[in-house]
Amino acid sequence: MIKKVSIPKYPDGNYTNEDAVDGNAEFLVVSDGAGGGGVYADKWAQYLVGNLPAMPITTFEELDAWVDGIWEEFYYKYEQEAKSVGGLLLEKFYDEGSFAILAALWHGKPDLCQWMTYGDSVVFHYNKRTKELQHSFGKLVDFNLPPYLINYNEPLKQGGFRCGRFEVDKDSIVFITSDALAHYVIMMYEVSKRDVFCKELEEAVNAHSKNSNAVNMALSLEPFDFGKKVVEKLIRCVNNKRNFRHHTEELKSKGLLMEDDYSMVFSKDTYLSSY
Repeated sequence: MIKKVSIPKYPDGNYTNEDAVDGNAEFLVVSDGAGGGGVYADKWAQYLVGNLPAMPITTFEELDAWVDGIWEEFYYKYEQEAKSVGGLLLEKFYDEGSFAILAALWHGKPDLCQWMTYGDSVVFHYNKRTKELQHSFGKLVDFNLPPYLINYNEPLKQGGFRCGRFEVDKDSIVFITSDALAHYVIMMYEVSKRDVFCKELEEAVNAHSKNSNAVNMALSLEPFDFGKKVVEKLIRCVNNKRNFRHHTEELKSKGLLMEDDYSMVFSKDTYLSSY
């Protein structure tokens, strides 16, 4: 069974959730539509998720070819919609396009997962036995940088592409989250092992960003069990938007989580039988 959840930044019903999330026995995927520019970010994210290839994307050239092979259908459909509205929306459609981030994981052999990302949504592998977290991102401070974005009218950039593999076993949990939630997960893991990640945490604090404030709050916490406090709590909320909203609101109130749309997907039965 796949469990997934996606909630908008504001729960009043007047705000569009620009994230898209899906998964099945073959793959997990999150796309974070970026609405800071362009138009139809939510539709573009949904389109990317809905057209994810069945086989893993393992090179930048494969990602580029995939986007090049699917964008026209989206473009012509929403060009007509933009024309019916006209004005600034049509102008932005032509000039700026649509922006989204993509993170995907494919279940390969029973002991292997293949992942790729373009942007700052993150693929995770947590092992309950070893208590080790692996992820697709770089350093914690890199969340302060503008993310790479997939756009139908701009070429992709080699530097935005990441790919890799996770070796998994019966104690593995694999999941994907959008960026704000990913920052929280990585931050909490590093704080739980602050002797190992002291330099990276110091760098994140010294960046003096909004994310730095969250890192400072996390560093003020008493010692905690990362698996129980972070991973298990998140997983128990997935598939229940009310509980997920309550949990993320609590994390925001504690200064540990930045305000954003929040999305998460994980595979419950493939590697995880106890939750």
